[in-house]
Amino acid sequence: MYSNSRFLKLSVGFLTGFMMIVHFSIAQKLPIQYVETRIGTAPAATESAKMHSEAGSELKGQTMPAVGTPYGMTQWTPQTRSTETKCIAPYYYADTLFQGFRGTHWLNGSCVQDYGTLTVMPLSGELIVNPEKRASKFRHETEIATPAYYSVTLDDYQINAEVTSMARSAILRFTYQAGKENFIVIEPNSDEGEGFVEVFPERGEIVGYNPVHRIYQGSGQSAGFSGYFVLKFDTPFTQYGVWESDTIVPMGRTRAGKGKLEKLGAYVGFGIKGGAVVVQIGTSFTSLEGARANLKKEQAGKSFDAVRLSTENQWNEALGKIKVTGSENDKMLFYSALYRTKLSPRLYSDADGQYPSFAGGTPLQKSEGFDYYCDYSMWDTFRASMPLNVLLEPKKSGDMMQSLVKKAEQGGWMPIFPCWNSYTAAMVGDHVMSVMADAYVKNVRNFDVKSGYQYLRKNAFDPNADIKSYEAGKGRRALSSYLKYNYIPLEDSVWQAFHKREQVSRTLEYAYDDFCLFVLAEELGHNEDAAVLRKRSLNYQHVIDPQTGYARGRYENGSWIRPFDPFEKRSSFITEGSPAQYTWFVPQDIAGLKKAVGGEKAFINKLDTLFQQGYYWHGNEPNHQISYLYNYVGQPWKTQNQVRKIIREEYDVTPGGLSGNEDGGQMSAWLAFSMAGLYPVTPGTPYYVLGTPLFEEVSFQFSKNKKFKIKANGVSEQAKYIQSAKLNGKTFTKTYLSHQEITDGGELILEMGTKPNEKWGIATTDAPPSLTKQ
Repeated sequence: MYSNSRFLKLSVGFLTGFMMIVHFSIAQKLPIQYVETRIGTAPAATESAKMHSEAGSELKGQTMPAVGTPYGMTQWTPQTRSTETKCIAPYYYADTLFQGFRGTHWLNGSCVQDYGTLTVMPLSGELIVNPEKRASKFRHETEIATPAYYSVTLDDYQINAEVTSMARSAILRFTYQAGKENFIVIEPNSDEGEGFVEVFPERGEIVGYNPVHRIYQGSGQSAGFSGYFVLKFDTPFTQYGVWESDTIVPMGRTRAGKGKLEKLGAYVGFGIKGGAVVVQIGTSFTSLEGARANLKKEQAGKSFDAVRLSTENQWNEALGKIKVTGSENDKMLFYSALYRTKLSPRLYSDADGQYPSFAGGTPLQKSEGFDYYCDYSMWDTFRASMPLNVLLEPKKSGDMMQSLVKKAEQGGWMPIFPCWNSYTAAMVGDHVMSVMADAYVKNVRNFDVKSGYQYLRKNAFDPNADIKSYEAGKGRRALSSYLKYNYIPLEDSVWQAFHKREQVSRTLEYAYDDFCLFVLAEELGHNEDAAVLRKRSLNYQHVIDPQTGYARGRYENGSWIRPFDPFEKRSSFITEGSPAQYTWFVPQDIAGLKKAVGGEKAFINKLDTLFQQGYYWHGNEPNHQISYLYNYVGQPWKTQNQVRKIIREEYDVTPGGLSGNEDGGQMSAWLAFSMAGLYPVTPGTPYYVLGTPLFEEVSFQFSKNKKFKIKANGVSEQAKYIQSAKLNGKTFTKTYLSHQEITDGGELILEMGTKPNEKWGIATTDAPPSLTKQ
């Protein structure tokens, strides 16, 4: 944390750079030039974040200025923190020292840990290897940070440092001044001190690896694979060596860690001539040969500028699938958000399709006809980030689904929160059900849904009786209790999970997950399963207290926990929030929830209380659908007002412009959808609930000849209320759109006004579908 005066100075510098980018953007009109990659690298300044956050990490966006391709294997970021430590991101805006470029596998916006990383640092003058001691001062005024390119001046060494990257490889360029000995230091950032490097001066190459260790279930155990890297230099070495701690070994060729937390690496020198040194780096999770082959495949014959141009083109194509008309500031807000949704899941397979087996690493597998992905922040991203992939990238989405199927086939159980290519039970719920059902009902078919269904069913119906594998993260947590009581009672502490207890949140999320599997079962003709799962989809009713109308902890005998305060910031039976916030997590059956909380009037009063009295917390994901729920009770103008309010109060284009952890792209997916005017309240169903567009026009580009436009005539900061609508020329009063209506192409025209139209979209038939809606 830092003082207000210091933050003001940083923000002024940031905004100066922002204005330069805006000027450039106006001239070029390319999506990538609207992206500010440093949003979320400073603590949030919003009132809701300050009010609801407890841990210091909850105040931070935990993002990084990542350079790479969409969903790339390895991203590259300036490093200001040297650790692979839980909840420490590689870069923080308030830091003033640059430690090198890191080839990172940080789960963007998370509170996990980096793994399998490599840092490359240029030096001039004295050779210093310790990352803190070798670090150079830098200024944000000299940073250029885009999704495809980052550069900065290292003030202590007068070196210009640049990086651009492809999916599995990077190219770095360091421009030195003449007159001092110039170096590059290479460090595998092993969290356990198990890194390895080897220098081959005769061919201008350094290779190495950094073993990966698990987190959450099996924390600290080997994941069975490493992050491998091969570096090729375009300039001959005048000297070289290896180092460990502060001991430098000139002419040394290899160094291997002994697992005692030691830092080690290699270095090379280039004399005092000055000029540019270019380093090409291949990365892989399979082997050094894989890293070398990835480098050759992606960069053979390409210059630094050619790689940069290629990556810029990839970003412009990906970001350009949504085109918007509005202010330059809002375009920056929008495209920066869209960029952050495309950093995970992470590509894991090499260019030849090889990848390490899930949950063990060996033997190597080979993807046939699909790319293999990992690092799914599933508890967060099932809500909007993964549905955004389905809408904009159906082929990649299918590959991501097939990757999940292969994980299940290789490990025996469908993973719940697959990261580091391993099982974890990091969060609550079982949301692979959601993402797979969502992809399928939205016509993504390029994955083995039959095999996937069998493993999803196993998760939902079969408690894992094998204690060892259950402890390792296989199987739903507390499934036996859930099946016995139709809720998880307070007596079950769910001790074999990272998040223990949280019984009510688990019950609510399992009921939703069962609904998603019900949808998939119906689609696939498994009628008996569908009947059971539909009934289980109503299990949320068992943890909504009819007396108070709020989600509440319950014992095995059916009695409710006492004392009870629905607005308590943290409750043991709720995940990272209050009962009043979690009450609204029944996306599958809002009509049924309305009855459970005491009827429509009580439902509306509770919603109003949440927002008007400051109990809503946008910085944590279980709240994200809540502002759209007024559409289900005939008051869509309140959704329109609240969504616009959240956009303006919880997001901006400064370093503190996120009101909580980005969490794999979910915070930004909410923003991207909401600025466009719609949101997937119930993933697993083919519907998007309408909010209020921020832009005059939003165009979804599905192919050269097929697009869907949302036009908001007269929209402004004050004119945020829908007065009337037409879909493809016909009067439209529904408060939702179907996936097919959007992907078939067409046009939704909204007439906007400064006052609510309390007669539009209010009929029962205008409300979005619910499970028990008649």
